[in-house]
Amino acid sequence: MRHGNLMILAVAGAAFFCSTLASTPAAAAVDGPKVTWKFNVWGKKRAFTADVEAWKQHVESETNGKFKIKIYYGDQLGGKKQNLDNIKAGVFESAKVCWAYHGGKNKAMTVLNLPFLPIKDFDMQRRVAEAIHKHPISSGEVKKKWNVMAFSSSNLPQYEFLGRGKPPKKLEDYKGMTVRALGGMAGAMRALGASIATMTATEVYQAIERGAADAVSFPSTYAHSAYKVDEVATWFTSNMSPGTNDCPNVISITAWNNLPEQYKKLMYQAREKGYAALKAAYSAKDKVNLPKWRKKMTEIKYSDAELARFQKAGGQPVYDKWVAKYKGDFDSQSMLDAVLAAAK
Repeated sequence: MRHGNLMILAVAGAAFFCSTLASTPAAAAVDGPKVTWKFNVWGKKRAFTADVEAWKQHVESETNGKFKIKIYYGDQLGGKKQNLDNIKAGVFESAKVCWAYHGGKNKAMTVLNLPFLPIKDFDMQRRVAEAIHKHPISSGEVKKKWNVMAFSSSNLPQYEFLGRGKPPKKLEDYKGMTVRALGGMAGAMRALGASIATMTATEVYQAIERGAADAVSFPSTYAHSAYKVDEVATWFTSNMSPGTNDCPNVISITAWNNLPEQYKKLMYQAREKGYAALKAAYSAKDKVNLPKWRKKMTEIKYSDAELARFQKAGGQPVYDKWVAKYKGDFDSQSMLDAVLAAAK
């Protein structure tokens, strides 16, 4: 009987010990003060936001919730064109920003939006973006104007065209076409003899369907499928790479300086996880979309010689205009040289 009572007590004690462990919060791998950052982004959760979602997961799990990043989708804290103003005003600590949305406010950074830059893959694109984000001319400009730093790039995929009608198999075929293209890409397509159709992303489906535009460019492949352009297009380019839009994750310098060193270290780790998440998310979309596209559309893959012609005829004139436009504001040629050097 005594032995039975001892067994009962032992089991009860073990159960109490286990329940106590279960109810005790796990010790944080990284200790520190409670910090909450607000991150503003337009649109919903998608491949484009995979990086900041990886940030959030990493810093919150490593600190047991002491360092939180609250993501506000759908421009909840302000429109995308006001993100820089709002960070400067202290409305939130971090946000996604596309330099193209801010016109002439961040002149040096727009070198990343030039067309037909020789960027071959995700890793090279990251290398080029980071070279410019850290360049003293461009980083100094945004620090002075907005009190922000570009912490990492969203690495939007290179744009490609989807269109309807006769496939443009060589440079000359774009002459006379009506296309949707933005920023430096628009300048390049004009140089090739195309007309530019101005429309929002939500209008492109009907524009292609009704013939108001012959082709539209988007980050490929995920954005084309998101706006369902692939449902009405009959051809697509797979390696034209006319350009992209640099959209970094920017952080308030004040907020960054207020972080304890152990949290900064976590953010550097989170940045790597963010890039890995973006690469995986974009690649996952390609794996789904490209096989479907190849079954229903004509794929146009240009030769290296033809791509060199695109860069010379469409890219170089835009480069020259960009350098000339800003040479009175800063050493614009050195900025272009920095991009081309990083792309090697």
